[in-house]
Amino acid sequence: MNRLNGKVAIVTGAGTGIGREAAKMIAAEGAKVVVVGRRLEPLQEVVEEIKAAGGEATAHSADLENGDAAAAVARFTIDTYGQVDLLVNNAGHASKVRSIRWVQPDEWESVFKINIDAVFRLTQACLPDMLARGEGTVITTSSMAALTPGIVGGAPYSAAKAASYNLMRGLNSELRGQGIRATTIIPGEVDTPILEGRPKPPSADARATMMQPEDIASAILLAATMPHRTLVEEIVLTPTQPRDMEDELKVARSAGSAPSSSY
Repeated sequence: MNRLNGKVAIVTGAGTGIGREAAKMIAAEGAKVVVVGRRLEPLQEVVEEIKAAGGEATAHSADLENGDAAAAVARFTIDTYGQVDLLVNNAGHASKVRSIRWVQPDEWESVFKINIDAVFRLTQACLPDMLARGEGTVITTSSMAALTPGIVGGAPYSAAKAASYNLMRGLNSELRGQGIRATTIIPGEVDTPILEGRPKPPSADARATMMQPEDIASAILLAATMPHRTLVEEIVLTPTQPRDMEDELKVARSAGSAPSSSY
């Protein structure tokens, strides 16, 4: 439908999972897309898929745990395409150790750097161009862990995702009157590579009950293509089918504990 013709988008975490699907959907609507992630090879594969479908995209490798590198994505995009209309903050990861009792400072800090510090730095870097033109959309993938924190998401991830959720709410409060709109996507379990980092990764049968990356990407596209007169403040998505997680919870509670400790 080409609802994003003439627009320029940034999608972080675009090499796999939700970001990959979102980048392809956004490009299919006519936007020029800068796909961002740590590893260049999967980003280039996404660019090739987009171009093969008739779209336009550029790969940009960046370590988003480095705040300056995160902010520099905005300058790269403007230098490449002249503007930035849509920012999708999708990159993220969780700690291997989930419990507040056992997680170490280095893991805690890594989770915060990617899930909230990078979101802040890149969003802030995009704002001058958006504000100068009186229009811009920022969409951030948070998590159900932001609303219902627990051992599955883990203490660092739950706290960082809650921070990104409130950053988007604050952005709307401050700048919606100047044409900036912010959306928070709040998904429950999605079958993406991040699940491999859990203390006990879910089984294939468990993954079969989960949402798929394209489901969440469709929600991102909805917010991105809504007429600018309308702001989608947040979208909560969960799997229809509940599942038994007790075994995974048990492992998560003790992961990273001292050998003689018990929960």
